[in-house]
Amino acid sequence: MSLVTMIPQLAEGMLTSIMIFALTLLFSLPLGLVVAGGRKSNYRIISMITRAYISIMRGTPLMLQLIVIFFAPYYIFGFSLSSDYRMIAVIIAFSINYAAYFGEIYRGGIESIPKGQYEAAEVLGYTRIQTFFRIILPQVIKTVLPSITNEVITLVKDTSLSFVIAVPEMFTIAKQIAAADASINALLVAGIFYYVFNVVVARVMVHIEQKLDYYE
Repeated sequence: MSLVTMIPQLAEGMLTSIMIFALTLLFSLPLGLVVAGGRKSNYRIISMITRAYISIMRGTPLMLQLIVIFFAPYYIFGFSLSSDYRMIAVIIAFSINYAAYFGEIYRGGIESIPKGQYEAAEVLGYTRIQTFFRIILPQVIKTVLPSITNEVITLVKDTSLSFVIAVPEMFTIAKQIAAADASINALLVAGIFYYVFNVVVARVMVHIEQKLDYYE
């Protein structure tokens, strides 16, 4: 298959990979804050549940989580699965998996903030919510951004795991073309795509870090 014929087919997979990437970040980044809050909760039961959730998400393969989330509704509850549910299962699995990692990153950032800042905010009349979102969170984001960047770059490559439940993302289509053509050209194109995607993501994250330099 020529490159001209191959690119349109791969483009569909590229769009799917980008969609998985974008939706995962959209849901997992804010969910990570909820996880961090649960991890630091004064209520023991909430803290224990959050710890267990983080342990499971980080202690089991994302591929296994994809399979469980996709097949569980059928095998546990007897629900019939539509083809549309494949993408939903991917977004759910990726979001809850990455939220666990982001939650621990956020928690480390929050704990690095001196307690004196909370006390100063209280003296100035800030509520706990105002203190967190106006004073603490902007500093936390600046502190944890390098760690977040590493996870975001990993996410770019992890989108290829969607093949396990037959979601036609970039890598899946590249493998199909390579198998049909008995050639690795499609896989090379896929490799270039992932590399360029990662470079773009890395540059965007560096730009964001530079924008937050006013906290130094």
